[in-house]
Amino acid sequence: MGRVTRPVRIITFFIDVSLILVSFYLAWVVRYQLEWIRGADTFHSFEAYFPQLAIYFVLLVLAFWQNLVWVRQRGELFADEMVRVLNAVSMGTAVMIIFIFVRLPEPFSRLYWAFIPLILLLMIFFARVVRKVIMLSLYASGRATDDVLLIAKGETGRSVLRTLIARKDLGFKLVGYMHDGEDNDLGGIGMRYPDLGAFENLPKTLQENPNLHSVFIALPGNMYEEIMHLIRICRNSGVPVQVAPDLFQLSLSRVETNSMGGIPMLSMREIRISFLEQIFKRLLDLFVVTLFSIPALILCLFIAIAIRLDSPGPVIYRAKRVGKGGKDFVMFKFRSMVVDAEDKRAALQEMNEREGPIFKIREDPRLTRVGRFIRRLSLDELPQLMNVVRGDMSIVGPRPPIRDEVEQYQAWHKQRLKVRGGITGLWQVSGRSDLTFDEQALLDIYYIENWSLSLDMRILVQTLPYTLFGRGAY
Repeated sequence: MGRVTRPVRIITFFIDVSLILVSFYLAWVVRYQLEWIRGADTFHSFEAYFPQLAIYFVLLVLAFWQNLVWVRQRGELFADEMVRVLNAVSMGTAVMIIFIFVRLPEPFSRLYWAFIPLILLLMIFFARVVRKVIMLSLYASGRATDDVLLIAKGETGRSVLRTLIARKDLGFKLVGYMHDGEDNDLGGIGMRYPDLGAFENLPKTLQENPNLHSVFIALPGNMYEEIMHLIRICRNSGVPVQVAPDLFQLSLSRVETNSMGGIPMLSMREIRISFLEQIFKRLLDLFVVTLFSIPALILCLFIAIAIRLDSPGPVIYRAKRVGKGGKDFVMFKFRSMVVDAEDKRAALQEMNEREGPIFKIREDPRLTRVGRFIRRLSLDELPQLMNVVRGDMSIVGPRPPIRDEVEQYQAWHKQRLKVRGGITGLWQVSGRSDLTFDEQALLDIYYIENWSLSLDMRILVQTLPYTLFGRGAY
C-alpha cells in the first residue's frame, strides 16, 4: 500500500460518514423548514427520525463497504468511482425503503427520504472533486508519489512506460528501468528515467532503492522463466510486483475480447481514432477556432507588424510537414528565425541538444528578437489555425514532423502518424521540449490509443498555463 493510500482511505471514510450524517439534517431542513416542492402537512422534529436514521446509517455504511467505495483504485475514472458511490447509496436506500413499507414507522415523509440520497450524492460528488484536485496537486509536486521500478522490453514495455509517463494522476514516480541487457529497445528515455542496466542486477537495485512501492514487469511472453525468476526475487525482498500480460507484443489497450460460440477470442484493434470519433474531434476543432478567431486575428495583426519591423523577410513561414498517413502538407507559422535559417542548420548540427531525429537548440542563434519572444509563448503557431480550418491539422494531436525526421523513425515511432498532427498535444503539457523524442512519441501513441473528447479538452485547458509561463518551450 502506498504511503498516502492508507491516510487518504481513512480521511475519505470519515468525510463520507460525516456527509451521511449531514445529509440527514440538511434533508430535514429542506423538507420541514424550506418546504421545497410542497409544504409539509405535519411538522416532525429532526429528533423524531433518530431511530429510523440510525438504521439507515448502518445500511449506508454497509453498502459503501460492500461496493468498495473506500478502496482507492489508482487510475480509476472519476465516473467509475461515482458509479460505485451511486450503487452504494441506491442499495442502502432501497433496503431502507423496504423496511419503511414493511414496518410503517412514524414519522414518515416520502420527500424526506427522497431528499437524503440526492443531497448525499451531491455532497460526495463535490468532496471527490476536491480530493482529486488536492491529490493531483500533490502528485505534480512529487510530495505524495510512490517510487516504482520498470523491467521492460518490446511493445508491452513501451505500453506500460507511456502510461507511467502520461498518467501523472496514478501517483507513481519512475526511479528507472531495467532490461535484458541485450536489446534495450525502450529508446532514449534515459535523460529523466535512468537506465539501471540488465535485470540480472535486480537484487542490487532493490537494495539501493529500499522505498520502492512496486516493481512492474513488462516482458515478452517467451521470457516466462525470466519473469518467474524476477517475481521470486521481488517477493524474497518484500517488494510488491505486478506483471503486465504480453498479448502477442501488442499494446494492452488494443486488445479486445469477444466470444465465439462460448469460446473466448482475442482481437487486435488498429491504432486509430474511429470515423465517428473523428467527426466529434473535427467539430471540436471548428468550435475552438470559431470561439477564438477574433482575438486570434487581432493578436496576429500585432505580431505580423512586429515581425515586419524587426527583421527583413516574409511574415509567414511555410514549412513542409508530414501529416496523417505520411502525406506532406504545408504548415503555416509566424517566421521566428532569419530568412536563411535552413541553410545554417547543417553548420549548427553539433549544437543540437536533443537525441533522436529532432533538432533543437535552447539558445538558437538563428532566432530573431521577436521570434525568441513569440516562440517562448508559442505564439508563432497561431497561423496553424488556418491549417486546422483546411483540415490539414487538428487543435490537439502529435506535432507534425519534417520528412528528414520521419526517415529516421523506428517502426514503432510511425504509429504517431495515424492521426492528424496538432497545434498542441499530450507531450506539450507533460514537459514540452524538456522531453526526449522517444518520450514524446510514447505520449503521442498513448494519446491516440486513449483518445476521447474529454482528453482533448483537458489538454486544451492545461495548454494555457504552459503557454503563459513558457515552460519547456524554446
